[in-house]
Amino acid sequence: MSDLFADEQAPDAEQIEYQIDAAPRRMRRWLVVLLAIFVAGMLVLGAAGVWTYRKVNPPGSPGEEITFVVPQGASTQAIAQLLEGEGVVTNATVFRAYLRVRGGGPFQAGEYQLRRNSDMGDVVSVLAAGPVIEYERLTVPEGYRLESIAERVDRIERLSGERFLEIARSGAVRSAFQPQDLVTLEGLLFPDTYQIDEREAEEQIIRRMVSTLDQVATELGYEQAQERVGLTPYETIIVASLVEAEARVPEDRAKISRVIHNRLARGMLLQIDATVIYAIGERREDGRVLFSDLEVDSPYNTYKNAGLPPTPIAVPGRAAMEAAINPVDGPWLFYVKYEEDGTHAFSETLEEHNRRIREAKERGVNP
Repeated sequence: MSDLFADEQAPDAEQIEYQIDAAPRRMRRWLVVLLAIFVAGMLVLGAAGVWTYRKVNPPGSPGEEITFVVPQGASTQAIAQLLEGEGVVTNATVFRAYLRVRGGGPFQAGEYQLRRNSDMGDVVSVLAAGPVIEYERLTVPEGYRLESIAERVDRIERLSGERFLEIARSGAVRSAFQPQDLVTLEGLLFPDTYQIDEREAEEQIIRRMVSTLDQVATELGYEQAQERVGLTPYETIIVASLVEAEARVPEDRAKISRVIHNRLARGMLLQIDATVIYAIGERREDGRVLFSDLEVDSPYNTYKNAGLPPTPIAVPGRAAMEAAINPVDGPWLFYVKYEEDGTHAFSETLEEHNRRIREAKERGVNP
Protein backbone atom coordinates (compact mmCIF):
# COMPACT_ATOMS: atom_id res chain seq x y z
CA MET A 1 0.00 0.00 0.00
CA SER A 2 1.18 3.50 -0.68
CA ASP A 3 2.04 5.70 2.29
CA LEU A 4 0.64 8.84 0.64
CA PHE A 5 -1.71 9.41 3.62
CA ALA A 6 0.70 8.15 6.19
CA ASP A 7 0.98 11.57 7.86
CA GLU A 8 -2.84 11.93 8.41
CA GLN A 9 -4.01 10.96 11.86
CA ALA A 10 -6.88 8.42 11.90
CA PRO A 11 -9.89 9.28 14.13
CA ASP A 12 -9.82 7.58 17.47
CA ALA A 13 -12.70 5.55 18.88
CA GLU A 14 -14.12 8.36 21.07
CA GLN A 15 -14.54 10.73 18.12
CA ILE A 16 -16.33 8.06 16.12
CA GLU A 17 -18.65 7.35 19.05
CA TYR A 18 -19.44 11.10 19.49
CA GLN A 19 -20.32 11.50 15.81
CA ILE A 20 -22.58 8.47 15.97
CA ASP A 21 -24.45 9.81 19.04
CA ALA A 22 -24.71 13.47 17.79
CA ALA A 23 -27.00 12.73 14.83
CA PRO A 24 -29.86 11.25 16.91
CA ARG A 25 -29.54 14.10 19.42
CA ARG A 26 -29.94 16.71 16.63
CA MET A 27 -32.87 14.74 15.27
CA ARG A 28 -34.52 14.68 18.68
CA ARG A 29 -33.97 18.43 19.08
CA TRP A 30 -35.71 19.17 15.76
CA LEU A 31 -38.55 16.87 16.67
CA VAL A 32 -39.01 18.73 19.93
CA VAL A 33 -39.04 22.08 18.09
CA LEU A 34 -41.54 20.85 15.52
CA LEU A 35 -43.72 19.37 18.24
CA ALA A 36 -43.64 22.69 20.11
CA ILE A 37 -44.65 24.57 16.96
CA PHE A 38 -47.45 22.12 16.31
CA VAL A 39 -48.72 22.38 19.88
CA ALA A 40 -48.52 26.19 19.75
CA GLY A 41 -50.42 26.21 16.44
CA MET A 42 -53.09 23.95 17.87
CA LEU A 43 -53.41 26.19 20.89
CA VAL A 44 -53.75 29.26 18.64
CA LEU A 45 -56.32 27.49 16.48
CA GLY A 46 -58.13 26.35 19.56
CA ALA A 47 -58.15 29.83 21.02
CA ALA A 48 -59.34 31.26 17.68
CA GLY A 49 -62.03 28.62 17.54
CA VAL A 50 -63.21 29.45 21.05
CA TRP A 51 -63.13 33.19 20.21
CA THR A 52 -65.10 32.66 17.02
CA TYR A 53 -67.60 30.39 18.76
CA ARG A 54 -68.20 33.05 21.40
CA LYS A 55 -68.72 35.65 18.69
CA VAL A 56 -71.20 33.45 16.86
CA ASN A 57 -72.87 32.24 20.06
CA PRO A 58 -72.25 34.93 22.69
CA PRO A 59 -72.45 33.88 26.34
CA GLY A 60 -75.46 34.84 28.38
CA SER A 61 -79.08 35.26 27.42
CA PRO A 62 -80.26 37.48 24.57
CA GLY A 63 -80.85 41.11 25.56
CA GLU A 64 -83.74 43.47 25.05
CA GLU A 65 -85.88 43.34 21.93
CA ILE A 66 -85.38 46.17 19.46
CA THR A 67 -86.86 47.24 16.15
CA PHE A 68 -84.14 46.86 13.55
CA VAL A 69 -84.50 48.59 10.18
CA VAL A 70 -82.91 47.24 7.01
CA PRO A 71 -82.69 50.25 4.66
CA GLN A 72 -83.78 49.96 1.05
CA GLY A 73 -80.90 48.68 -1.08
CA ALA A 74 -78.59 48.03 1.89
CA SER A 75 -75.76 45.59 1.17
CA THR A 76 -74.97 42.61 3.39
CA GLN A 77 -71.88 44.44 4.60
CA ALA A 78 -73.92 47.51 5.54
CA ILE A 79 -76.51 45.36 7.34
CA ALA A 80 -73.74 43.60 9.28
CA GLN A 81 -72.33 46.95 10.41
CA LEU A 82 -75.78 48.12 11.49
CA LEU A 83 -76.34 44.89 13.44
CA GLU A 84 -73.05 45.32 15.25
CA GLY A 85 -73.80 48.98 15.94
CA GLU A 86 -77.13 48.03 17.53
CA GLY A 87 -75.47 45.29 19.60
CA VAL A 88 -77.50 42.54 17.92
CA VAL A 89 -74.37 40.69 16.78
CA THR A 90 -70.95 40.88 18.40
CA ASN A 91 -68.83 41.34 15.29
CA ALA A 92 -69.75 42.44 11.76
CA THR A 93 -66.79 40.69 10.11
CA VAL A 94 -67.57 37.37 11.80
CA PHE A 95 -71.24 37.77 10.85
CA ARG A 96 -70.35 38.22 7.18
CA ALA A 97 -68.06 35.17 7.34
CA TYR A 98 -70.86 33.23 9.02
CA LEU A 99 -73.21 34.13 6.17
CA ARG A 100 -70.66 32.97 3.59
CA VAL A 101 -70.30 29.62 5.32
CA ARG A 102 -73.96 29.07 6.19
CA GLY A 103 -75.49 31.01 3.32
CA GLY A 104 -77.91 33.88 3.64
CA GLY A 105 -78.89 37.23 2.19
CA PRO A 106 -79.56 39.52 0.55
CA PHE A 107 -82.20 40.55 3.06
CA GLN A 108 -85.39 42.43 2.35
CA ALA A 109 -85.78 46.06 3.41
CA GLY A 110 -88.12 46.71 6.30
CA GLU A 111 -88.45 46.41 10.07
CA TYR A 112 -87.47 43.34 12.09
CA GLN A 113 -87.83 42.46 15.75
CA LEU A 114 -84.42 41.34 16.99
CA ARG A 115 -82.71 40.98 20.36
CA ARG A 116 -79.35 42.32 21.38
CA ASN A 117 -76.58 39.79 22.09
CA SER A 118 -78.25 37.17 19.89
CA ASP A 119 -76.83 34.01 18.36
CA MET A 120 -75.99 34.72 14.76
CA GLY A 121 -78.03 31.74 13.65
CA ASP A 122 -81.12 33.24 15.29
CA VAL A 123 -80.46 36.60 13.63
CA VAL A 124 -80.13 35.04 10.18
CA SER A 125 -83.36 33.07 10.72
CA VAL A 126 -85.30 36.23 11.58
CA LEU A 127 -83.86 38.19 8.65
CA ALA A 128 -84.47 35.34 6.22
CA ALA A 129 -88.13 35.17 7.26
CA GLY A 130 -88.71 38.70 5.98
CA PRO A 131 -89.63 41.98 7.68
CA VAL A 132 -92.46 42.47 10.11
CA ILE A 133 -93.17 45.77 8.37
CA GLU A 134 -92.30 46.20 4.71
CA TYR A 135 -91.31 49.42 3.01
CA GLU A 136 -92.38 50.89 -0.28
CA ARG A 137 -90.21 53.37 -2.14
CA LEU A 138 -91.44 56.84 -2.96
CA THR A 139 -89.11 58.81 -5.22
CA VAL A 140 -89.65 62.55 -5.55
CA PRO A 141 -87.46 64.04 -8.32
CA GLU A 142 -86.07 67.57 -8.20
CA GLY A 143 -88.27 70.14 -9.91
CA TYR A 144 -91.60 68.43 -9.15
CA ARG A 145 -94.71 70.39 -8.18
CA LEU A 146 -97.15 69.34 -5.49
CA GLU A 147 -99.52 67.85 -8.08
CA SER A 148 -96.75 65.67 -9.55
CA ILE A 149 -95.64 64.51 -6.11
CA ALA A 150 -99.26 63.64 -5.27
CA GLU A 151 -99.42 61.50 -8.42
CA ARG A 152 -96.39 59.54 -7.19
CA VAL A 153 -98.01 59.11 -3.77
CA ASP A 154 -101.21 57.88 -5.39
CA ARG A 155 -99.29 54.97 -6.95
CA ILE A 156 -98.92 53.45 -3.48
CA GLU A 157 -102.11 51.44 -3.23
CA ARG A 158 -103.13 52.33 0.31
CA LEU A 159 -102.40 56.07 -0.06
CA SER A 160 -104.39 58.84 -1.67
CA GLY A 161 -102.82 61.51 -3.83
CA GLU A 162 -105.93 63.65 -3.35
CA ARG A 163 -105.63 63.41 0.43
CA PHE A 164 -101.91 64.20 0.15
CA LEU A 165 -102.66 67.41 -1.78
CA GLU A 166 -105.40 68.41 0.62
CA ILE A 167 -103.07 68.19 3.62
CA ALA A 168 -100.17 69.87 1.80
CA ARG A 169 -102.38 72.87 1.04
CA SER A 170 -104.24 73.05 4.34
CA GLY A 171 -101.62 74.44 6.71
CA ALA A 172 -101.82 71.35 8.94
CA VAL A 173 -98.09 70.81 8.37
CA ARG A 174 -95.74 73.78 8.26
CA SER A 175 -92.11 74.41 7.43
CA ALA A 176 -89.90 76.33 9.84
CA PHE A 177 -89.22 78.75 6.96
CA GLN A 178 -92.83 79.21 5.85
CA PRO A 179 -94.42 82.69 6.24
CA GLN A 180 -97.38 82.80 8.59
CA ASP A 181 -99.80 84.00 5.92
CA LEU A 182 -99.08 81.08 3.56
CA VAL A 183 -100.49 77.60 3.98
CA THR A 184 -99.34 75.78 0.83
CA LEU A 185 -96.24 73.60 1.01
CA GLU A 186 -95.44 74.12 -2.66
CA GLY A 187 -91.65 73.90 -2.96
CA LEU A 188 -91.17 72.94 0.69
CA LEU A 189 -91.06 69.15 0.31
CA PHE A 190 -87.52 67.91 -0.16
CA PRO A 191 -86.95 65.75 -3.28
CA ASP A 192 -85.49 62.39 -2.31
CA THR A 193 -86.24 58.67 -2.22
CA TYR A 194 -88.26 57.83 0.87
CA GLN A 195 -88.96 54.45 2.43
CA ILE A 196 -92.62 54.41 3.33
CA ASP A 197 -93.80 51.80 5.81
CA GLU A 198 -97.35 50.50 6.15
CA ARG A 199 -98.04 52.58 9.25
CA GLU A 200 -97.36 55.94 7.60
CA ALA A 201 -100.27 57.95 6.30
CA GLU A 202 -100.18 60.96 4.01
CA GLU A 203 -99.60 63.48 6.81
CA GLN A 204 -96.63 61.56 8.24
CA ILE A 205 -95.03 61.41 4.81
CA ILE A 206 -95.49 65.15 4.33
CA ARG A 207 -93.96 65.84 7.74
CA ARG A 208 -90.88 63.82 6.82
CA MET A 209 -90.45 65.67 3.54
CA VAL A 210 -90.84 69.09 5.15
CA SER A 211 -88.51 68.17 8.01
CA THR A 212 -85.87 67.03 5.53
CA LEU A 213 -86.04 70.29 3.58
CA ASP A 214 -85.84 72.31 6.82
CA GLN A 215 -82.78 70.32 7.84
CA VAL A 216 -81.03 70.86 4.49
CA ALA A 217 -81.86 74.57 4.50
CA THR A 218 -80.48 74.91 8.03
CA GLU A 219 -77.29 73.09 7.05
CA LEU A 220 -76.84 75.48 4.10
CA GLY A 221 -77.24 78.56 6.30
CA TYR A 222 -80.73 79.69 5.26
CA GLU A 223 -81.32 81.15 8.70
CA GLN A 224 -78.68 83.78 7.74
CA ALA A 225 -80.15 84.37 4.26
CA GLN A 226 -80.98 88.02 4.98
CA GLU A 227 -77.37 88.79 5.82
CA ARG A 228 -75.94 86.71 3.00
CA VAL A 229 -78.17 87.50 0.01
CA GLY A 230 -80.60 90.13 1.27
CA LEU A 231 -83.65 87.84 1.13
CA THR A 232 -85.71 86.01 3.72
CA PRO A 233 -85.16 82.25 4.01
CA TYR A 234 -88.48 81.61 2.26
CA GLU A 235 -87.61 84.00 -0.57
CA THR A 236 -84.29 82.21 -0.96
CA ILE A 237 -86.17 78.91 -1.30
CA ILE A 238 -88.23 80.55 -4.06
CA VAL A 239 -84.99 81.49 -5.82
CA ALA A 240 -83.80 77.90 -5.40
CA SER A 241 -86.97 76.64 -7.09
CA LEU A 242 -86.35 79.00 -10.03
CA VAL A 243 -82.76 77.79 -10.33
CA GLU A 244 -83.99 74.18 -10.22
CA ALA A 245 -86.50 74.84 -12.98
CA GLU A 246 -84.15 76.81 -15.25
CA ALA A 247 -80.74 75.12 -14.95
CA ARG A 248 -80.00 72.16 -17.20
CA VAL A 249 -76.33 71.61 -16.36
CA PRO A 250 -74.75 71.84 -12.89
CA GLU A 251 -72.30 74.56 -13.94
CA ASP A 252 -75.15 76.99 -14.65
CA ARG A 253 -76.90 76.89 -11.27
CA ALA A 254 -74.82 79.47 -9.41
CA LYS A 255 -74.76 81.76 -12.48
CA ILE A 256 -78.55 81.65 -12.91
CA SER A 257 -78.81 82.40 -9.20
CA ARG A 258 -76.57 85.43 -9.72
CA VAL A 259 -78.73 86.71 -12.60
CA ILE A 260 -81.83 86.45 -10.40
CA HIS A 261 -80.17 88.25 -7.50
CA ASN A 262 -78.78 90.95 -9.82
CA ARG A 263 -82.19 91.60 -11.38
CA LEU A 264 -83.89 91.73 -8.00
CA ALA A 265 -81.30 94.22 -6.76
CA ARG A 266 -81.93 96.48 -9.79
CA GLY A 267 -85.72 96.18 -9.64
CA MET A 268 -85.86 94.49 -13.05
CA LEU A 269 -88.53 92.03 -14.08
CA LEU A 270 -87.18 88.49 -13.72
CA GLN A 271 -88.78 87.35 -17.02
CA ILE A 272 -88.30 83.65 -16.25
CA ASP A 273 -90.08 81.26 -18.58
CA ALA A 274 -90.50 78.60 -15.89
CA THR A 275 -92.78 80.90 -13.88
CA VAL A 276 -95.00 81.39 -16.92
CA ILE A 277 -95.18 77.63 -17.45
CA TYR A 278 -96.19 77.29 -13.80
CA ALA A 279 -98.84 79.97 -14.28
CA ILE A 280 -100.43 78.33 -17.33
CA GLY A 281 -100.20 74.94 -15.64
CA GLU A 282 -98.56 72.95 -18.40
CA ARG A 283 -95.40 72.65 -20.50
CA ARG A 284 -95.56 72.11 -24.23
CA GLU A 285 -93.84 69.07 -25.68
CA ASP A 286 -91.18 71.20 -27.32
CA GLY A 287 -90.68 73.17 -24.10
CA ARG A 288 -91.33 76.50 -25.83
CA VAL A 289 -93.10 79.47 -24.29
CA LEU A 290 -95.18 81.47 -26.81
CA PHE A 291 -95.61 85.22 -26.80
CA SER A 292 -99.28 84.70 -26.03
CA ASP A 293 -98.27 82.79 -22.87
CA LEU A 294 -96.45 85.86 -21.60
CA GLU A 295 -99.80 87.65 -21.31
CA VAL A 296 -101.25 85.22 -18.78
CA ASP A 297 -102.83 87.05 -15.85
CA SER A 298 -101.14 85.46 -12.86
CA PRO A 299 -98.97 86.61 -9.95
CA TYR A 300 -96.53 83.94 -11.14
CA ASN A 301 -96.01 85.70 -14.48
CA THR A 302 -92.62 87.33 -13.94
CA TYR A 303 -92.85 89.02 -17.33
CA LYS A 304 -95.62 91.20 -15.88
CA ASN A 305 -95.02 91.23 -12.13
CA ALA A 306 -91.93 92.57 -10.45
CA GLY A 307 -90.06 90.61 -7.84
CA LEU A 308 -90.30 86.94 -6.98
CA PRO A 309 -93.40 84.80 -7.52
CA PRO A 310 -95.50 84.37 -4.37
CA THR A 311 -94.33 80.80 -3.71
CA PRO A 312 -91.72 78.38 -5.01
CA ILE A 313 -92.70 76.81 -8.32
CA ALA A 314 -91.08 73.40 -7.71
CA VAL A 315 -89.20 71.41 -5.11
CA PRO A 316 -85.52 72.40 -5.23
CA GLY A 317 -82.77 69.86 -4.67
CA ARG A 318 -79.78 70.47 -2.43
CA ALA A 319 -77.58 71.72 -5.29
CA ALA A 320 -80.15 74.34 -6.35
CA MET A 321 -80.64 75.39 -2.72
CA GLU A 322 -76.91 75.83 -2.32
CA ALA A 323 -76.70 77.90 -5.51
CA ALA A 324 -79.55 80.15 -4.34
CA ILE A 325 -77.74 81.18 -1.18
CA ASN A 326 -74.25 81.09 -2.73
CA PRO A 327 -74.51 82.81 -6.13
CA VAL A 328 -71.25 83.08 -7.99
CA ASP A 329 -69.89 86.60 -8.48
CA GLY A 330 -70.72 88.11 -11.87
CA PRO A 331 -72.36 91.12 -13.59
CA TRP A 332 -74.83 89.12 -15.70
CA LEU A 333 -78.43 90.19 -16.18
CA PHE A 334 -79.44 87.80 -18.98
CA TYR A 335 -79.05 84.17 -19.94
CA VAL A 336 -80.21 82.06 -22.86
CA LYS A 337 -79.97 78.40 -23.80
CA TYR A 338 -76.86 78.26 -26.01
CA GLU A 339 -76.02 74.57 -26.42
CA GLU A 340 -78.13 71.51 -27.19
CA ASP A 341 -77.29 70.03 -23.78
CA GLY A 342 -78.98 73.00 -22.11
CA THR A 343 -75.87 75.02 -21.29
CA HIS A 344 -76.69 78.74 -21.12
CA ALA A 345 -74.78 81.78 -22.31
CA PHE A 346 -74.71 84.67 -19.82
CA SER A 347 -74.65 88.34 -20.77
CA GLU A 348 -74.38 91.71 -19.05
CA THR A 349 -76.15 93.79 -21.71
CA LEU A 350 -79.28 93.34 -23.78
CA GLU A 351 -77.25 93.83 -26.97
CA GLU A 352 -74.93 90.98 -26.07
CA HIS A 353 -77.92 88.85 -25.03
CA ASN A 354 -79.66 89.35 -28.39
CA ARG A 355 -76.45 88.45 -30.19
CA ARG A 356 -76.24 85.22 -28.20
CA ILE A 357 -79.82 84.41 -29.17
CA ARG A 358 -79.02 84.89 -32.87
CA GLU A 359 -75.90 82.73 -32.59
CA ALA A 360 -77.83 79.94 -30.90
CA LYS A 361 -80.51 79.96 -33.60
CA GLU A 362 -77.93 79.98 -36.37
CA ARG A 363 -76.46 76.80 -34.90
CA GLY A 364 -79.88 75.18 -34.73
CA VAL A 365 -80.34 75.54 -30.99
CA ASN A 366 -83.84 76.44 -29.85
CA PRO A 367 -83.29 79.06 -27.14
